[in-house]
Amino acid sequence: MTNFIIRRLIASVFLAFALVAVIFFMLRTVVPGDPALVMAGERASVETIAAIRKSQGLDKPLLEQFWIFLQHIFEGDLGTSTQSRMPVLDRLLDALPITVRLTIACFIFTMITGIFVGIVTAYWHDTWLDNLMRVVTVASASMPTFWLGLLLILLFAVNLGWLPVQGNKDSWNAYVLPTLTLSVGASAFLARLVRAAMLEVLNSDYIRTARAKGVVERWVVLKHALRNALIPIITVAGFEVGGLLGGAVISEAIFGLPGMGNLSINAIHNRDYPVIQGTTLFICTAYLFVNLLVDIAYAYVDPRIRYD
Repeated sequence: MTNFIIRRLIASVFLAFALVAVIFFMLRTVVPGDPALVMAGERASVETIAAIRKSQGLDKPLLEQFWIFLQHIFEGDLGTSTQSRMPVLDRLLDALPITVRLTIACFIFTMITGIFVGIVTAYWHDTWLDNLMRVVTVASASMPTFWLGLLLILLFAVNLGWLPVQGNKDSWNAYVLPTLTLSVGASAFLARLVRAAMLEVLNSDYIRTARAKGVVERWVVLKHALRNALIPIITVAGFEVGGLLGGAVISEAIFGLPGMGNLSINAIHNRDYPVIQGTTLFICTAYLFVNLLVDIAYAYVDPRIRYD
């Protein structure tokens, strides 16, 4: 297990380096626009723009800019925002708690709802309840996130007035609609996966043996069946974390939450390269870390899996 974790950590470092390099060079070669011009303004003189480019190091060759950027990363410096002139790390730390709260709320809601609906529909498969939930899950998984968000705003904020469209970022009710917007589709997908995995396990011989021995039915379902169906569930759970981090961009933009997603969108609009690089680095690192945890969890859930 130790050797596997070390190998995965080394591979994650190289993968993170490759992703950062791709983003860095794409921003400077593919994306149109000049950040120096954005900072100086459209009416700035050529001399002013040239001075800003020199002060920001944008006049240096790309490889030299990339090497300087890597040196700053190892020193814990992600650069300075070209828009707000604040350190990128400070802006990330200000936005991070909001995105973390939203992601945790969405993950908990997705796991509880998806696993519960999946178990129920698998246990009472081919009944009216199963047929109804299959229709609901297919419809939920097919809804675009931005459309669902606007629909929830219209229903719960405008018509009923129960929840705010934009509220205090430290208040729990400001996260209800964004959580539902991100979680409905993910819960539906997870529910269908859990249903398929549970149906396969519930028809296994060892489940019939456990029932024949007189094991309580709820323990048959929760302890024996669910545990052996956890491998695909854990895999999807890891991917869902990355999907929720990416989906936060849309949800935070719709509901005006000043998190990582909103920070990324504003940075893209203003061609704020340091902030774009910082948010991308964070999201990639978080995604790689979650995938590592998923791989490690396999060995604890299924004793048949051995990595060493």
